Amino acid sequence: ILAASSSSCFGSKKLCPYDMIMISLSSSRIILQSWCTLDLFLSVFCEHSYYEEKLLPVITAVYMFMTSSSLWFGAWLSVFYCIKVASFTQSFFIWLKQRIARLVPWMVFTSWLYSFATAVPIFWEVYDGHNNFTAPLSMTNSSAMRTTRKDSLGLLILLCNAAISLPLILSVVSSVMLIWSLWVHSRQMQNNACGFGDPSLEAHVKAIKSVCSFLVSYIIYFICVLLFLWDTFSRFSNGESICVAVMAACPTGHTMVLIWSNPKFQELSARIWQHITCPVR
Repeated sequence: ILAASSSSCFGSKKLCPYDMIMISLSSSRIILQSWCTLDLFLSVFCEHSYYEEKLLPVITAVYMFMTSSSLWFGAWLSVFYCIKVASFTQSFFIWLKQRIARLVPWMVFTSWLYSFATAVPIFWEVYDGHNNFTAPLSMTNSSAMRTTRKDSLGLLILLCNAAISLPLILSVVSSVMLIWSLWVHSRQMQNNACGFGDPSLEAHVKAIKSVCSFLVSYIIYFICVLLFLWDTFSRFSNGESICVAVMAACPTGHTMVLIWSNPKFQELSARIWQHITCPVR
């Protein structure tokens, strides 16, 4: 997806709104998956350095930044699809449809800024928690510190929930609106005797399946992120392993759906696969 979107920009020498969202989404997911792999490698093979050399605050903050960014870009993609494809006649919706091209750069920039503003407090919270955990304290100071840490932890959980709940709400609302609009249009085409073999009707049904699959994967990913951030499972337990595996699989599954639903991505993927499988002469 990143290669296809970037090549389109280089070919036209202009970054269209759709390619801007796709480049941001695909790059954030590549970095997120790479960072999760690095985190797993360090926690397993460099456990002493992972905790003692204060890498944990940086790893946690970067992970939260990339997770929030990926969720936001996925939500903006749903909003973009809804505005461009749905056929609502409300004045505000028409206003958005006319100005979406100018709004997309601000949407992307706001997502990065919001994710950064979310990651900074988390960095300092984990950093202070690490220092307080490793520093010796008297019994009185330890009791007061536990009370303060409890309040700070509640604020941290609230901040994490806000960081990932807002894009989820945007994604659910826009996806439901788009599915409803496509379903109504498909029913109208069917009633007009287009038949299920009509290419336009098949395209609408394919779009509905694509949006539904993305919505399901988004909700599952959201639940797993909440479970992971709340430390619901003990470290290296079966529950945590399943949660991490699902979190890694959901973005991959959505990426496959995007490739399947876009002919441009299909063509490039087919050429890459042909080049890999083609015998060297």
